[in-house]
Amino acid sequence: MNTTSSTCRGRMAREPKNAAETRQDAPTEDVVGDERAASPSPREPNKIEKVLSLLKRSKGATLDELVEATGWLRHTVRAALTGLKKKGYAVQRTKEDGASRYAVLETASR
Repeated sequence: MNTTSSTCRGRMAREPKNAAETRQDAPTEDVVGDERAASPSPREPNKIEKVLSLLKRSKGATLDELVEATGWLRHTVRAALTGLKKKGYAVQRTKEDGASRYAVLETASR
């Protein structure tokens, strides 16, 4: 008697036979929309929005200020700045007293 094959078969998840079965398990948009509407508190800004708000200040922000605001590592902040450049933001880097300062010159063109 081969117990491993029967045990494995019993643990395998059943895959849907067609697309209709898959859709039955997925929540509808009405349910998701109702849950969002029930949330009374305004949403907290995400980390990229925090970075943008710091970069839009008149003096911009240093790498250390961005690390402190986000909790990210230095290389992650630099990667986020590169991502903002790819999204169309004009990120400018200047040197002040040996420290780099970053600022956004324009908003993204979408």
